[in-house]
Amino acid sequence: MPVRSAMLINLDTGRILYEQSADAAIPPASLTKLMSMFLAMDAVKAKSVSLNEKVRVSRQSAATGGSSMHLRAGERVPLVRLLTGMAVASGNDAAMAVAQRVSGGNIRNFVRRMNSKARTLGMRRTVFKNPTGLPAAGQKTTARDMVTLSRAYLRAHPGAMRFHSTRFFLHRGRTMRNTNALLGTVAGVNGLKTGWTVASGYNIVVTAQRGKTRLLAVVLGGNTKDRRDASARRLIEAGFRHPSSPKQVRHALGRRR
Repeated sequence: MPVRSAMLINLDTGRILYEQSADAAIPPASLTKLMSMFLAMDAVKAKSVSLNEKVRVSRQSAATGGSSMHLRAGERVPLVRLLTGMAVASGNDAAMAVAQRVSGGNIRNFVRRMNSKARTLGMRRTVFKNPTGLPAAGQKTTARDMVTLSRAYLRAHPGAMRFHSTRFFLHRGRTMRNTNALLGTVAGVNGLKTGWTVASGYNIVVTAQRGKTRLLAVVLGGNTKDRRDASARRLIEAGFRHPSSPKQVRHALGRRR
């Protein structure tokens, strides 16, 4: 596979169908938002926040750089829309607004909680430095850890798929398309999240279901968006053809070992 790291698992059995440099440390980029959304959904489940409550967007949140859902300082946006903006547009502004609301305005505390959750889940090679995935020294993850995070997130909050399966999102008259280009173009793909920074390259976590078979693929460090997406597509197709045979998946992908 022409990427730095990859992993494919059968979500139903937990069986690893393919791995390539799965423990290589790579910046997560916006895959970080999966953890931020996990903590937000934990807070919703604990009833410390509500999906329908309107969150006031701070100046700090609105000014966050990178990918954006184009929030304005002072506007009040339902938490459910902020989460959708994180999943669809990969909005860094939305991620900051959500983190501030969940942490009572203390972003440092939110990041501590992100890392504590990572340790609890067994993500041994992951360090988060912010809620967005924007470049930060020491921020890193692995394909294996992203599989661990994604499985735990979807188990704990299956309803969160509503955010990740949304293909188009409208906010203040601006239509945004889901950054996951495999949605609607590869049969069965129904989530999950993309990411990119210069240091990480192009990353993606993809979930897909055909019939009763559910797969989860992680691709990290693609040189281009197209190469990343093509690699993820190949993993998914090989996985559906051979959902219980790592050997046959490797063979389908041109690997002999």
